Amino acid sequence: MANSDTDSGGDAQSSPGDLAARVVSTATSDIGSFIRSQRESAQVSLRQLAQTAGVSNPYLSQIERGLRKPSAEVLASIAKGLRVSSEVLYVRAGLLEERPHSPVVDAVHGDESITERQKQVLLEIYYSFRRENDAGPEDETPGRTPMAPTTTGE
Repeated sequence: MANSDTDSGGDAQSSPGDLAARVVSTATSDIGSFIRSQRESAQVSLRQLAQTAGVSNPYLSQIERGLRKPSAEVLASIAKGLRVSSEVLYVRAGLLEERPHSPVVDAVHGDESITERQKQVLLEIYYSFRRENDAGPEDETPGRTPMAPTTTGE
């Protein structure tokens, strides 16, 4: 019986591998429960979502129960079936870091008249403009001022 105490391993005795396994397990469970809650609030059956996402019922059920970790491709298909942003699921699954909220991003995600792919393209363009505007002087071409008026010796 003394072995059972050492085998259970308290926090002081757990290895980095054990910690990593717990983190992955927690993330898998979190994404699964999030998908289930989104599916239920959208009043979509497991079977309907599985069919829309192109996965089997048992596989989707295992994802929802935290037994399987879906790939980015499967998450994108599930997001499409739930009519939510793929980015939301990627963040919940730990595949992407959460970006700060912005009214533009929220508006794009909230627009139901455009497809997920169109939303992604719009956001990529938006983020590229943000990066361009955030670039400091060291990132600009020397001797060139963007949008500066040109003069033609009067």
